[in-house]
Amino acid sequence: MTLLKIAHIGNPVLRQRAREVTEEELSSPAMQAFIDDLVETMRDANGAGIAATQVHVPVRIFAVEVQDNPRYPYKPNIPLTVVVNPVIEPLTQETFENYEGCLSVPNLRGVVDRTTEIRLTGLDREGRPIDRVVRGLSAGTFQHEKDHVDGVLFVDRVKDPRTLCTWAEFDRYHKQPFVERIVPFIQRMGG
Repeated sequence: MTLLKIAHIGNPVLRQRAREVTEEELSSPAMQAFIDDLVETMRDANGAGIAATQVHVPVRIFAVEVQDNPRYPYKPNIPLTVVVNPVIEPLTQETFENYEGCLSVPNLRGVVDRTTEIRLTGLDREGRPIDRVVRGLSAGTFQHEKDHVDGVLFVDRVKDPRTLCTWAEFDRYHKQPFVERIVPFIQRMGG
C-alpha cells in the first residue's frame, strides 16, 4: 500500500464536484488498490474519514472509520465504511453544533451545524448497495465526508467565524465544554 499526499485548502481539487464511479471502474484492480491506499492514508493521519478528492482523485468515494481515534477521543466508534457515489438525505430538521476539523485544513477547527439523523445510500467497495440510517455525531462525520465529494469544506459551513481556532486553542479553551455538551448528545442519539 502507498500513503497518498493529502491536498490542503487552496488546492482546486478540493473545490470541484467529484465524478460518479461506474460499477466496472469500481471493480477494477486499480480502483480497489486506490481504495486500499485511501484507507491507509486516513489511518496514518488519524483521520475519522477521508474523501478521494482529499488525495487529488476527483471521484465520489470516501472512507470513514473511528476506532478510539486519538484526535477525537469522544467520537463513537464507526467500523470501516467505504462509500461510493454517496447520497445523504436528512431525516429530520434537528441539528447539532459540532466542532469540526479536517485533514485538508490542518490545525484549524470550527463549529458547524449538522443534521442529527440522515439516510446514507450508495455502494460499498464491492458494488453492493448501502442503505442505512446514521444518527448523532456519527451522522456529522458522514456529512463532512459527503461534502468533500461535492467540493465543500467544513470552513464553508462554519456558522460563526469567531469559533475558528487552532487545535491547541481548542484543547485549551473549548474541548472540555464541547465534550461536556456532546457526550450527553451522543448518549441520547446512540451514536
